Amino acid sequence: MHSGETKTSGPVREAARPGGLPPGPDELHTLRPDRATFDALARWVPRYGDIFCVLSRERRDPSYVLSSPELIKQVLLTNHENYAKGVGFELVKMLLGNGIIVSDGDEWRRQRTLMQPGFSRSNVARLAEPMRAMNLALRARWEQLATTGGTLDVTTAMSELGLEVILRSIFSSDLDRILDREGGNPFAFLAEDATRDLGTAVRFRNLARVVLGVVADRRASGERPFDLLTVLMDARDRRTGAGMSDKELLDEVNTLIIAGHETSAGTLNWAWYLLDRHPEVEARLLAEIAAVAPGDDFSFDQLMGLGYANRVLRETLRLYPPVWLFSRRAVRPDRLGSWDIPAGAHLFIAPYFLHRRPELWSDPERFDPDRFDESRHPEVDRYAFIPF
Repeated sequence: MHSGETKTSGPVREAARPGGLPPGPDELHTLRPDRATFDALARWVPRYGDIFCVLSRERRDPSYVLSSPELIKQVLLTNHENYAKGVGFELVKMLLGNGIIVSDGDEWRRQRTLMQPGFSRSNVARLAEPMRAMNLALRARWEQLATTGGTLDVTTAMSELGLEVILRSIFSSDLDRILDREGGNPFAFLAEDATRDLGTAVRFRNLARVVLGVVADRRASGERPFDLLTVLMDARDRRTGAGMSDKELLDEVNTLIIAGHETSAGTLNWAWYLLDRHPEVEARLLAEIAAVAPGDDFSFDQLMGLGYANRVLRETLRLYPPVWLFSRRAVRPDRLGSWDIPAGAHLFIAPYFLHRRPELWSDPERFDPDRFDESRHPEVDRYAFIPF
């Protein structure tokens, strides 16, 4: 997990380019979350290493790709105020509005401060009970399929489960009222179609009436069932006492629905794939579950005590991070390592390739949950592991 563990020689050291730019490919390329960029980074990250520059016909300012934990920490933590959300977030904003994933600066800090208490351990423990019930219901359906020799699409099943869990966590009993009033689940298309284009954004934003309808009903009735919507509605700014506006509530609910559903569903889907390919890991995981949480009546604390399960999920996230590329933009000039970064520069971080650097991870392509066992290995650098 540290550079001393690898036997590879590392990236090629190349000279700086004109204008004081770090090394990088000669070809022009516009970095974006698409297949062409994925294939290009698969070639460039191993060659150029910690930081390199990519020029584009479409963007006036240079793009820098960071694969060094030290440099990533500077952008995301120590000098984060100098870096705003970058390219690619425009499409996210069309889908989610100005929720916590998209917002910046004071607005982001305010929303984070308002939301954070709602995700305390005690609150998550209360939300875990309906999640357990949904998982047991899914298991029963799968057992029936196994008995009858049926088949299932795991990807679709995980997407449907992820959506059901997040909707029930947000709306609790009001979800049943929504289903009755709408004649079905108006959000179901999110699990049925993975496309996230302009048409999806329009269709999703048109569901604002559903969300705001529940908000209006709760305000009129005074009802406050325990769920994430209640947490958001009751959140108050400590200084002013002000809560979220309807627009802020809508944007944060939309963010929870999309981000909470897709990241969870994708991770579970890859976990099933990896367990199928590594039966020894599956056997060890099942043995831990049987020992720590036998039967169906396990508690939240027992679930949190599943150390090997935690490592399996972390290793799944390392190999298949839900967000494989994201960006920031420099507000003012900065210096990253040996390189001057001009104001306006685009900074890209690609967790998929960061997590596969042999300088940071021993035998990086191998599925090895025990690499996260701190009793056997050094603690993983926080900025070498960025699955979200």
